[in-house]
Order: sequence, then C-alpha cells, then structure tokens
Amino acid sequence: MTNPLRDAVFYFDTSALVKRYVAEIGSEWVVALCHSSTGNTIGTVRITQAEAAAAFASKRRSGGLSQAHHTGILCDLSHDFAHQYLLVEVNQPLVDLAVSLTGRRKLRGYDAVQLAAALTLNDLLTQAQFSPLTFVAADDDLLAAARSEGLIADNPNRYL
Repeated sequence: MTNPLRDAVFYFDTSALVKRYVAEIGSEWVVALCHSSTGNTIGTVRITQAEAAAAFASKRRSGGLSQAHHTGILCDLSHDFAHQYLLVEVNQPLVDLAVSLTGRRKLRGYDAVQLAAALTLNDLLTQAQFSPLTFVAADDDLLAAARSEGLIADNPNRYL
C-alpha cells in the first residue's frame, strides 16, 4: 500500500511546528508527517524560528519545560531550520502580500505573514507543476483564511 502523504509538501505555521518539539494535541501526527521516511517536505517562513523559540521560552518560564529540555529543543529547532525545512524568506513582496491579506481576511500580523509565505511557496510549486502544498495550523481563523485563499488546509488538533 502506498502512503498518500509521501513526497507531499506541508507548510507549517508556528502553532503546528511547535507540536513537533513539545507534546501537545496533534503532536504525534505532526511528528509522523516530519519523519524522514515519508519523503515529505516541510516548509515554513524564517520568522517561525523566533516565534517557536518564544513559545518554548514561555513554556519554560511557566514550568512546562525544564531548562535542560528547553536547551535541547532550541538546539533541535536550530538544526532543523539549518538542515531540514524549506524556508520562505521575508522580503518586501511577501510583506506587501501579508498587508493585502489583512485587508480581506481576519488575520493577526504574523498570521498574515505565515499565510503570505504559504501562498508564495504554493505558487512556486504549482508553477513548477508540483502538487499544491497543505497548509497546517492549529488556528481556526488562520485555517479559514487559508482555505478562502484557495489552499488545502489541515489542523493537527483534529488528530488526537
């Protein structure tokens, strides 16, 4: 039996990517998508690294992570950003698209940047005649905006 997710491209916003490093609802599904045996490509925008680091620091401050676990997660995150993820860079056209998205969708600032990055990557994929990506987030407003913009979207919180 073939794996329908094999060789697929998934775009993870921060709410989804964090689940790869910290056990939450949907973490098993996210970890499975990221496993090297799937052949999947995981894309995200570069600023996700800072957003994820802030989420991990918050968990450490609240007692949800030990200092040692926090340090290990940051090391893994840094390695994965350097070697594993397909990164979308923040540039003026991306910011312009994010600004435009805020005018037509219910989005916070960084969510607009995440969606703009996913749309930009998806355009590159489809222009090169690859299958469209799947946008992954644990935020219903962001998922609704992604679907309204024509993206396939999924919520890791649906996978217990």
